[in-house]
Amino acid sequence: MKKIILFATAIMMASCGFMQNSTSNVQSNNVQSTTTSQTTAQTGNAAVSAGQGAGNALQALYAQYKADGKYDYKNMQNILNTVTLVANCEGLKDNYKDKTYLKEFGKGMIASSLGLVTQNNVQTVTNSLVEMVKSNETVQNATTKVQEGASSAASYANTAAQYASSISSILSLFK
Repeated sequence: MKKIILFATAIMMASCGFMQNSTSNVQSNNVQSTTTSQTTAQTGNAAVSAGQGAGNALQALYAQYKADGKYDYKNMQNILNTVTLVANCEGLKDNYKDKTYLKEFGKGMIASSLGLVTQNNVQTVTNSLVEMVKSNETVQNATTKVQEGASSAASYANTAAQYASSISSILSLFK
């Protein structure tokens, strides 16, 4: 029964990843036909949205971290929140040198993390997320494959396990 639930969840997450990629493609086509200022605004909005998603995922991961006393990468909810976090941090990989993107991403995290990410720690959290996505190229490839069409929840668990150290470090910042 658990395997069926895990498989169904994996299929659902893969579908969400496909829809997100489809939406991103449509948005990127729209961006090409706009002016530079509109492009900057759309990039800022994308960064804020990604930051909000990351902030929500961090808040959920932290709540479970406090309850369990550790980051349990085998917990299905943590797996889903980890995949959500990573998906929302994908833009950091390409924009980690763009101060405007980082600032807007941070604004989104602050707005959605229910006080977990603050003005005092936003730069540290953002830098940690940047290092996490930059330093784990193999994990990034695995995450991309998972998002594009995972065939089992075991792939999600493997991805979450590979991020466990980085996420534990980030969550310990909030003590």
